[in-house]
Amino acid sequence: MSAKHNHADEGGGHAGHDHTAGANSKSLTIALALTGSFLIAELVGAYWFNSLALLSDAAHMFTDAAALAIALAAIKIGQRAADKQRTYGYRRFEILAAAFNAVLLFVVAGYVLYEGVLRFFKPESVGSVGMLIVASIGLLVNLIAMRVLVGGKDASLNVKGAYLEVWADMFGSLGVITAAIAIYFTNWSWIDPIVAIGIGLWVLPRTWILLRDTTHILLQGVPRGMDIDVIRAAIEEIPGVAGVHDLHLWSVAGDDASLTAHVGITAKHDQTQVRKAVAAMLESKFKIHHSTLQTETESCGDEEALHA
Repeated sequence: MSAKHNHADEGGGHAGHDHTAGANSKSLTIALALTGSFLIAELVGAYWFNSLALLSDAAHMFTDAAALAIALAAIKIGQRAADKQRTYGYRRFEILAAAFNAVLLFVVAGYVLYEGVLRFFKPESVGSVGMLIVASIGLLVNLIAMRVLVGGKDASLNVKGAYLEVWADMFGSLGVITAAIAIYFTNWSWIDPIVAIGIGLWVLPRTWILLRDTTHILLQGVPRGMDIDVIRAAIEEIPGVAGVHDLHLWSVAGDDASLTAHVGITAKHDQTQVRKAVAAMLESKFKIHHSTLQTETESCGDEEALHA
């Protein structure tokens, strides 16, 4: 049995220099500065005016700031070349940061929900006018950040994700504004924890999805939208392929796919030609630009093992 390794399209999985990276980096920096500055102001306002809704909205705005920081870090760090210690490069930093963000958000959202339930039964006075002013400024900050990011959202998934985070937070600000107006005219302080709980319940599912997806990537799971059995069957349909085993499929940063496999080749076929055919099929049909294929000449006793 002879073995041969192939790194199909070795450079194909790595994007070249992105001419929009500089513009996206500038937009993200501006949006992060706006959001981060107001986040601090909103936390102070939540404490000063005793508003749980403002605190809940601040937690949501934290997701915006984190998403912007992650997107910015992904551009900055992701451009660093792989080295001898990190042969896959630095793109997984984005996944680690997103996982940390999700865990922290669970803690904050849990506190908001707990405090919201307590305040629902024991309402506390809320400074509705100050609450309204802070939330209105927050809405304005969201609108400005959206305007800054809108130009790059269609060219970059990173920027698009950050844009959607800010867009979602805009509705949280609208909820706080509505609550502040209602409290001002009715003096019903229990509206504040109701809005806070509503925002918290809205943030939690999105946080769970983020944690689930990042954990899946960190555990080297099969990339979302791909079926390893379908890929195995497609490889086995290539003329000359006797079977496939040790098939592994994973993603480094969620928007890429890497594959390794041992491919059994019938004795009458040329290993190099079959290997190239498999690599070309993986790239064209499944968008797997980086594959490592070890070819093995089939012997009669190995046929069953190759299909294991």
